[in-house]
This record gives sequence, C-alpha cells and structure tokens, in this order.
Amino acid sequence: MKTYEEKKKFLHERAASLMKEDLVLAFSGGVDSSLLLKIFCEAAKPFRTTVYAVTVHTELHPLKDIKIARQVAKEAGAQHFVVYINELQEADIRFNPKDRCYRCKTLLFGRLKEKAKELGADTVAEGTNEDDLHVYRPGIRALQELGIISPLAESGFTKAEVRKLAQEYGISVANRPSTPCMATRFPYGTELDCEKMRQVEEEEEWLKTFGFYNVRIRVHDDTARIEVDEKDLPLLLKHREKIVRRLKKSGYTYVTVDLEGFRSGSMDIQDRHS
Repeated sequence: MKTYEEKKKFLHERAASLMKEDLVLAFSGGVDSSLLLKIFCEAAKPFRTTVYAVTVHTELHPLKDIKIARQVAKEAGAQHFVVYINELQEADIRFNPKDRCYRCKTLLFGRLKEKAKELGADTVAEGTNEDDLHVYRPGIRALQELGIISPLAESGFTKAEVRKLAQEYGISVANRPSTPCMATRFPYGTELDCEKMRQVEEEEEWLKTFGFYNVRIRVHDDTARIEVDEKDLPLLLKHREKIVRRLKKSGYTYVTVDLEGFRSGSMDIQDRHS
C-alpha cells in the first residue's frame, strides 16, 4: 500500500503527464475537484497549456454550488465555464430510477466531452477518490465507459488525504462538506419535483445555521427524516422545538431524527439489501 507521500508523488507525476496538452476538468467546486484544479494549474505552467474548469449545473444541484465553483476557479487562476443541462428531462430520471446516477453521469460527462472537443482538449478528468470506489457509486461505470480519467482514485487518495493535501495548498474549500445532488434526498421511484428539491435545500441550509457540519433531510412522503453527524445529535435535540415548528410549517406532517446519524447514501441501503 502506498504511503501518503508516495501518493502525492504519483499524483503530481500523473498531472504533469496529462498537462502536456490542454485538459477539461469536471469542476463542482468541492474539495476533490478543487484539489485537482490546483495541481493541474501548477502542472500546466511549464508546458503553457490550459486547464478548463467546466461546471455542469442542473436543477438537481444546490444553487450555491455555482457561486462557490466560480470563486474557487478564480482563486486557482483557471478558465471557468458553466454548462447548463435540464437533467430531469434529458437523463430520463423524473421518477428517480435506481440507475439514476448512471444515467446522469452518462449525460453530464457526454456533454463535457462535447465541450472538451469544442475547446480543443482530448482529455476529461474528474474527482472520484479511492473511498468512492468502495461504496455504491453506479455512476463510476459511466465514467469508465466514456473514458473519463480519475487521477485521485488512480493515486489511491482517500477523502481524508484529499482534505489534508487541500489544506496544505491552502485551498478555501478544503473542509467543505460533500454536496451530492438533491435527488439523493428522495427514495427511488419518487417523482422528482424541482420545487420540493429547492425546499429541502433551503431547509438544510437553515439547519446548518445551528452549527451542523453534515445535514441531510431525507423525504419519505410527508415525513422529514433528519440526519446529522452522530456527535451533533444532542445539538439537534436542543433545537428540537424550533426545527419541528419550521419543518411542519413547510408542509411535513412528521419530523423524525435518524438515530444512526449522517451517512452518505443512506437511501441506497434498502435497495442493496433487497
């Protein structure tokens, strides 16, 4: 198994080999793609090549992501583009199918490859890390089919190591929580509605004002199931009355707390065990 320093060396060498030519990076503004953007921009300097940071924005992604992506791309000195896609219609995911992630990644990265061709770049890279390879991530198959490069996963970087290196570089989003698409808040088979997804987004942002790091509201019909990090459960209960009042005003009949705490992909658990 590679040490952290060995992984860093491999990643920088990989970036140097890739940046001999112009490259498109799928750029969300999260810590994974932000770290890659910084490393690619540094690796491009000797070759005078260009890193194009391309953010795909759809109705399934939090609105604040665009603002953050623009800021981080500016900090890195990269050329930044935003591609807008109607994901609900074009990816045929209106009823939140079990292969939603695969359909979405196929559509989004297909468009990124088109953008790369338009910009004269042959390579598209993205920020999947080692940890992502060991959990339910059906979209990874789409990346493989489309020939998308994942340097962090190739290097063996875990999420914790990504954050560590991002902090070493002084990247502003080094400690930013993950922000998966809003469809992950609803069970498979549920009709996805833009208004409902924006409502969940607003309520999660409001909950974060209490000091929570990870927050998810999983919606089961008229029930809001709240997930926060296990250590923050006492804080959640401290503000119980305010939270219940707010969420009931938003239309939820029942407001519950998940005693297992936050875990990524909790909506996938039932499907994996069925």
